[in-house]
Formats: sequence, structure tokens, C-alpha cells
Amino acid sequence: MGKKKKRAEREAESELLSTETINEQNDLHIANGDSKKIKKKKTKEVKEESVLKEKPTVSVALAGSIIDNTQSLELATRLAGQIARASTIFRIDEVVVFDNIGSSVDCSDPTMEDGSHDDESGAAFLFRILKYMETPQYLRKSLFPMHNNLRYVGSLPPLDAPHHLRKHEWAPYREGVTLKDRNLTSAGTLVDVGLSKYSCCYHDSFNFFCQELPYSHCMLRSIFHIASTSQPVAVDQVIAPGIRVTVSMGAERNLDAGIPHQVVSSSTPMEDAGMYWGYKVRYAPNISSVFKNCPYKGGYDHLIGTSEHGLVMKSSDLTLPSFRHLLIAFGGLAGLEECIEEDNNLKGKSAKEVFDLYLNTCPHQGSRTIRTEEAILISLQYLQEPVNSVLQKI
Repeated sequence: MGKKKKRAEREAESELLSTETINEQNDLHIANGDSKKIKKKKTKEVKEESVLKEKPTVSVALAGSIIDNTQSLELATRLAGQIARASTIFRIDEVVVFDNIGSSVDCSDPTMEDGSHDDESGAAFLFRILKYMETPQYLRKSLFPMHNNLRYVGSLPPLDAPHHLRKHEWAPYREGVTLKDRNLTSAGTLVDVGLSKYSCCYHDSFNFFCQELPYSHCMLRSIFHIASTSQPVAVDQVIAPGIRVTVSMGAERNLDAGIPHQVVSSSTPMEDAGMYWGYKVRYAPNISSVFKNCPYKGGYDHLIGTSEHGLVMKSSDLTLPSFRHLLIAFGGLAGLEECIEEDNNLKGKSAKEVFDLYLNTCPHQGSRTIRTEEAILISLQYLQEPVNSVLQKI
């Protein structure tokens, strides 16, 4: 009897232990399930944070046919320069140049399609000048081969954008072009970022001998020779030569440390430091391609068209909906109506159907016509407060 009793007690204990083990396993399984849910939740939060981190963009689209109305190459260049200046002043992120044709042929660079240096379409000409003007001065010789249509660009006022840095200026980011020469100390690439290292000069105004005096501070630079050499920086990526890149330079000027720099996205200066970093230029064969080939994820979520036939209202009364990617479109010589009518993909549609908002930003005009370069300045000033109101809420 005693043996049977002890055997029963052992069996009861083993059942209790097995039950506890099962419960612990269940608890562990539930805990693991919860951890997976937490991981998923964290992943979702990271994605939401990255979406929130992405800065809203404002794009401008205009017809390349406005160049066809100019009387000379010099005047055409000046017109393109005015558009580049307006886009920079109002911090435009993207300029889209489209043709007034119903073509279905698409290409990313119309300047490559034109074999002749003289007979270039208005859209290709405008595309070329806008890209040239946006490029920092120290990169233009490397990135733009000689072309007849660039003959008068030297007479245009500079954009003086934040990324158009002088040779002596240090900034957290700089635009550069990759060189053929390789970095000897590591498996990376040398990049010309437009920095020059000045040896020394005698500064008569302050009567002292200085080392690496900034070029802008030397009032006697035309008298005293300042020896300068180009100072490329090393990046740890291997990149083909002749490619434009954005380089993270760091907070302190130290080019002799031999520490490789990082190539970052061109949107990083805006996203991390709030610095306006110029505009991108895109070509579209017709106005429907402007919307269809939008480079931003999800496309443009709010479209604004401008015309003398549009809605008349005060800028202070205009409230824009929250947007991620805003597009403001300007027509050619006959307005947006003609651009839509000549596009086979938009046959039968009116301008008010194509755009979310169709505005007349300059009512009661004294002239019968407002030129596109004038309309861009007027409209961007008109929309500045409504757009800023949306951006401040994000």
C-alpha cells in the first residue's frame, strides 16, 4: 500500500510539473507573439516617421514654346535666366519643361536628341539653360560641353543659391564631380567639390601676415599673388568619373585628416539641415506626361493651373489642402487651354477638369498679355502665403 501511495504522489507531481511547463511555454509563445507585434508596431512607426521626415515639394511646369517667341539667342537666354532666378527665389524643388505637342515619344534629356548645335527646340533650349544655371559654377566646365546655345549665359545674373559656394567657403554639404584619379590611401573616389587651398598672402590693410586668408577678405588680391591649388576630397564609394554628387563635408574644415567623406542624396541637405539645394529639371513631351511621369512616389497630389480664364479670388482667401507634392502649371503662348487641346491623351477635357484648382493670379491686368516669365513671378508670389500655411502645419 505504501509503495502504491508513493507512486501516485510521484505521478501527481510529474503531471503538475508538465502542466507548469506547458503553461510556461504558452506564456513564452504569447510573449514572443507580443514581441512580434511590438516589432511590427515599431517598424510601422519608423515608416511613419520616414514619411513625416520627407519634406513636401513644390514643382513648376511650363511650356518650352515660350522660347520660340524670342527675337534672338541673347533674349532667349535672358528669358531662361529669369525663370531660373524666379524658381530659386521661391525655393522651387522641380521645374518641368514640356512641349506643346501631342507626341507619345518620351525622353529624359531633349538636348541629347538634337544633333545640331543651332537648330534646337524651345523646350530643349530651356532645359539646357535651366540645368546649366542650377549647377554650381565650379562644376559647369566639367559637366557641360561647349555648345552654341550657351554663348550668352555669362551675362546672366547668378542664382547665388546656398549650394553655389565660393572656393573658400565651408559648408556641411557641397556639390562635386567625381574625378578619374583614384584615392591612393583607400579604395574610394576623389571628388572635386570646388575648394581651393590658399597658401598665404600679405594683407596690407591690417598689416599682418596671415595663413589661409579667405579670398573674399583679401582686398589687395589683384596686387598680391595668392597661390591656390584645387583640393579634392576622398569619398569611400567607388563611382565612375564625371558624375555629379552631393558630399557630406562635416562640421569642421579638416581636409588633411585623410578621413573619407560620404556621398549622400541631394535631398539630404533639405531634409537634415533645411537648406534649399536648388531645383531639379525634367523634360516632358506633352502636358499629360508632366503628371504621368512624376518622379515622386504617389505622384502630385494637388494640381494648380494658371490662366486669365481661371477663378478670381484674393490670395488671403485661398486655403490649400494639405499636400505632399504640389504642381503649379503655366501655359505657352496661347495658354494651358491650347496645351491640353493639343495633347491626344487629354482630348475632350477642359482645363478645369485637368487641374484641382484653376486660378487667375493677376486679374484686371492692364496689358492684353502676361508673359510666362512674368506670370511665374506673379503667381509664385500670390501662392507664397497659402503654400507656407500648409508647410507650417506639416
